[in-house]
Amino acid sequence: MIQIGKALVSENIIEKQFVCDYEKCKGECCVAGDAGAPVEKNELEILDEIFDKVKPYITEKGIKSVEEFGTWTKDDYGEYVTPLIDGKECAYTVFDDKGNARCGIEDAYNAGAISWRKPISCSLYPIRLREYSEFTAVNYDKWSICSDACVLGRKLKTPVFEFLKEPLTRYFGEKWYSELELVASEYLKQKK
Repeated sequence: MIQIGKALVSENIIEKQFVCDYEKCKGECCVAGDAGAPVEKNELEILDEIFDKVKPYITEKGIKSVEEFGTWTKDDYGEYVTPLIDGKECAYTVFDDKGNARCGIEDAYNAGAISWRKPISCSLYPIRLREYSEFTAVNYDKWSICSDACVLGRKLKTPVFEFLKEPLTRYFGEKWYSELELVASEYLKQKK
């Protein structure tokens, strides 16, 4: 682990390569898994506040799920997550005519209906954050549905942290990300 500010960053964020290959995965991360997308405590109120503006961008089943379970819920471990539809896709998932999944919250954002993009966990994937009292752990999460993203990342020679520059900067700030770039450069030089 590498410390940058109050974050402990896994070396895998620097070493592993990753670029989402949506043409191949078709947004499977919005559908697969046994719980909804992780939601941070400070995002709970946001989900509550934006729901009426997001409603036109999600499915009837999604609306019913949110009305039944709330704009967020807790998983089996007591962690905050988005609700699911029938134990499958996230309640905020929408599908195009080819069956590709995307985020209805992000659709609302892109349309200018809301100013919040989507839960940071979705923007940061395959990075997963874990908050502790003294630091934030920044870890790489390997998921089989993202194997094509790993292949494309290697082909394009794009490290995870570079692929996720925008959400990392949004979450930690520009100064933090610049420091991560410097640390990554030195780390990779030493590995050679």
